[in-house]
Amino acid sequence: MHVALAGGVGGAKLALGLARILPPEDLLIVVNTGDDFTHLGMRICPDLDTVTYTLAGIANPETGWGVRDETWEFMERTGESGGETWFRIGDRDLETHRARTAALATGESLSSVTDSLRRSYGIRHRIVPASDDEIRTIVLSKREKIPFQDYFVRRACEPPVTGFEFEGAEIAAPAPAVLETLPTATSLVICPSNPFVSIGPILAVPAFRSILEKRSFPAVAVSPIVGSKALKGPAAKMMRELGMPVNVAALSRYYRGLIDGLIVDETDRTEAAAIERMGQSVLATGIVMNTDLDKARLASQTLDFANGLA
Repeated sequence: MHVALAGGVGGAKLALGLARILPPEDLLIVVNTGDDFTHLGMRICPDLDTVTYTLAGIANPETGWGVRDETWEFMERTGESGGETWFRIGDRDLETHRARTAALATGESLSSVTDSLRRSYGIRHRIVPASDDEIRTIVLSKREKIPFQDYFVRRACEPPVTGFEFEGAEIAAPAPAVLETLPTATSLVICPSNPFVSIGPILAVPAFRSILEKRSFPAVAVSPIVGSKALKGPAAKMMRELGMPVNVAALSRYYRGLIDGLIVDETDRTEAAAIERMGQSVLATGIVMNTDLDKARLASQTLDFANGLA
């Protein structure tokens, strides 16, 4: 079985591409939970929802997150009553959070709740949280420790980043489906997600990282960086603030020891030699996914590349 690590819009796009070319029994999509938080009394799992809505075909095509054709009466009423409106929850999106919160309150695991939700949307491929244990991404900024959603949404990624903490990761366990599947996976694909805040919380779980370090299967990553820019989100800004060059060679160093190959955009082909000197193979191709055909093509090339490294 192929395992994909995903978070955010870029990760959801490639996850959809993989689901288009692989049967359900051959793909496990493992999603970041470091972004999860409780807001307005509800448990919000942004990355799980983005992947779920994308595979269900109902994601907002303009933002990549949330639900298309959304309405906002709940937010309007929340604002009128003096509630917090900085994190916007649409009316159609609201039921997902309500159902998840209610199920978790009865003792269901996040894995079980996520599986019920994806089935309710008619999704055949399995989507699982990286862990059923709570992990909280904290953005370090000089003398501040900022919860991720405060940094990402409320403060629009403005504070300069000096590092990250993943509270709870050191005692968290991979979700049961991950522990069952990953050690004997056919291949691992790290989707083009933010390496620090989408993939970082997953890799911070000791048992997860240990499996990757001892793996016998090929592991590849798809770059979220094209040239010196992030395809979406603050990854490039974070790299600059952490003192890293904003290029695919720096990304290769970040994943050193965890992957065998890196897929970069054809515009970054000149950095292939530097990456290969670090012991990683390189595939240069078009990695911008504007259409569903782009997603399926890149997914196919990614699996072919990984198979060639087996």
